[in-house]
Amino acid sequence: MAKQLNFALIGCGRIAPKHVDSLTSGAVSGAKLVAVCDTDFGRAEAIAKKHGLKAFADRFEMLDKMGSEIDVVSILTPSGLHAQHTIDVAGYRKHVVVEKPMALTLQDADTMIGACDEAGVRLFVVKQNRYNLPVKKMREALEAGRFGKLVLGTVRVRWCRKQEYYNQDAWRGTWAYDGGVFANQASHHVDLLQWMMGDVESVFAKTSTALVNIETEDTGVVILRFKNGALGVIEATTATRPKDLEGSISILGETGSVEIGGFAVNEMKVWNFTTPTPEDTQVLEKYRNNPPSVYGFGHTEYLNKVVESIREGRSALVGGLEGRKSLELISAIYESVETGKEVFLRFVPKKCRLGQIKEASV
Repeated sequence: MAKQLNFALIGCGRIAPKHVDSLTSGAVSGAKLVAVCDTDFGRAEAIAKKHGLKAFADRFEMLDKMGSEIDVVSILTPSGLHAQHTIDVAGYRKHVVVEKPMALTLQDADTMIGACDEAGVRLFVVKQNRYNLPVKKMREALEAGRFGKLVLGTVRVRWCRKQEYYNQDAWRGTWAYDGGVFANQASHHVDLLQWMMGDVESVFAKTSTALVNIETEDTGVVILRFKNGALGVIEATTATRPKDLEGSISILGETGSVEIGGFAVNEMKVWNFTTPTPEDTQVLEKYRNNPPSVYGFGHTEYLNKVVESIREGRSALVGGLEGRKSLELISAIYESVETGKEVFLRFVPKKCRLGQIKEASV
């Protein structure tokens, strides 16, 4: 019988319940949550009491006291802290699951990858929307060549985040620890677009801070050219009022068009191909609505794949290098905003502000 993998969490904020629910419900086979940590000890303690876990306010204390009991550490802290926390965990030779984006600078991402490689542990970057059922169906059609020549890929993130959301934590909406709508809310959609359309050749972007008082942007648009010649558009905002409107992706090709809408790329809305198959008549109904929340369907399935990957030595769907690809694209978007120019990948950021403003350590 394969060994059970024990998980610990660092960070007990907004995204933590998705990981906690997956790991305590029995939905992730062969995994168990044993400890949680947050510098706001009350947050960690509340989760620990509810699920019979051990709670800590200091990650080093947790790893020192429970190191022999922990196999995997999930890092759910502010984005600007992911790199240091990953390096710390790798030093204890624990596998790492890190929420999106994996880091705020490419240098930090490379350091994280290097630290995990040197320690001989795995690095997994959470991109759970790749496991949404409609998204998996779109990818299946892409891999089967049903789109033919790709023409245009578009993602739209029209969500609502009011000032009170940003006021919840001092790091929200800052360059040092968060980034704006592209680095935070739209990062999954940026990943999906690149995953579907292929490597990006260049980007040109414009942003604004329209309705809230933060350092970073709440609204932006991007024009992309992919290496295969296709074009792309990213529209992202947290200034939709009075509530969330959509999180969607459309792929158009010479022989097919697919659009996934809903609030979280969760609802198959268009499924049209020049050469239909018998299954096509059922796709819209079968993949109509999954899942109901903005976080997507896939945390449970993603964590199941993490467990399988570690146990069986398989490569991860989104490992460190794959996670770096979307970070490079986001960095290029911010570089274009600052320079007012088209930015060609691969590149070395010079003006990108993401992760560059250093504040007191947390």
